[in-house]
Amino acid sequence: MDNSIINLDSVDKYNRLFGLETLHPLVSVVNLSEATKFPTHFTINYGVYALYLKETVCGDIRYGKQTYDYQEGTITSFAPGQVAEIEMAEGVKPKAYGILFHPDLIKGTPLGSEIKRYSFFSYKSNEALHISDDEKKIIMDCLSKIQMELEHAIDRLSKRLIAGNIQLLLDYCLRFYERQFNTRAVVNKDILSRFESLLDDYFDNGRARTDGLPTVKYFADKVFLSPNYFGDLIKKETGKTAQEYIQTRLIDAAKEMIAGSDKTMSQIAYELGFQYSQHFNRLFKKNVGYTPNEYRRLQTAV
Repeated sequence: MDNSIINLDSVDKYNRLFGLETLHPLVSVVNLSEATKFPTHFTINYGVYALYLKETVCGDIRYGKQTYDYQEGTITSFAPGQVAEIEMAEGVKPKAYGILFHPDLIKGTPLGSEIKRYSFFSYKSNEALHISDDEKKIIMDCLSKIQMELEHAIDRLSKRLIAGNIQLLLDYCLRFYERQFNTRAVVNKDILSRFESLLDDYFDNGRARTDGLPTVKYFADKVFLSPNYFGDLIKKETGKTAQEYIQTRLIDAAKEMIAGSDKTMSQIAYELGFQYSQHFNRLFKKNVGYTPNEYRRLQTAV
C-alpha cells in the first residue's frame, strides 16, 4: 500500500484495513495477530481514540536527546485529531493488541466527562509507556473484559460496562505512567533544570519583549517533549503545573523590575511580554495581593 492518508472516523474502517471483525460500531478490541490484511505504509488521521500494546522488544527509545533501552512491551495511544504515519516491515506479521473507541461511545458516561484527565493520549510516540510483564497481564485482563462485553448480547448495561472497563484500563495506564515518571527521576530532574535555565534566559535576555508571554509549548519544544508529557512531568516534579511554574517566574521577574528600577508599569508590562498593561496589573494583583503600584510603594517604604 502506498502512503495514503486514511481518515479513521470509525472503528470499522480500521478493522477493514487489517481484515478484522467488527462486533460493535463504536468500539473494538483488536488483536493484530489475527489480521488477514497487512498494509505496510500508511498514514492515519485519527477520528477515534486508540490505545495499543505492542508485543515486541522496544530496543532504543529516544526521549528528547537521550536514549534508553527497554525490553518490556510498549503502549502508545492516540486521540481524535492526531495524525500518525505507520510503516510495517514487509513479510512480518504484526503482534499487537489494542482498543479503539469512538467519542460517541462515552458521551453521557463518567468516562466522557473525565476523558481529558488521560493526557497521555496526546503524548508523542517517543514518550510511550513501557510496562513490565505483570503490568501487561493487567492490561490484557482489561482488554479481555471489554471483549467479553462486546461478545455479550446488548442490554441496558452494555454501554455502562464497556465504558467503565475502558476507564479502568485508562486508570491503570495512568498508574503505570506515574511509576514511569518515578523511575525516570534523574532524567526528569535534568529536564526540570533545563526548563529553569530556559526560563531564566527568556526573561533575562529580553525574549519576552520580542516574542511575548512564554508558553508551555515553547519550553516543551525546547526539551523535545509534547506539551502534555512535559506538563505532567513538571507537575510530578514540582507539584505545580508548567503554566503555574512559568507564572511564578514571571511574577518574580516583575517584582525585581518594580522594586529595582524606575520604569513605569506600562514599560515593565511590555518588557515581560504583555500586550496590555491592564492584563499585567490583574495577574500581578491576583498572585501577590497588591497592584504593581501598591507593591512598589510598599518596597520604597521599607
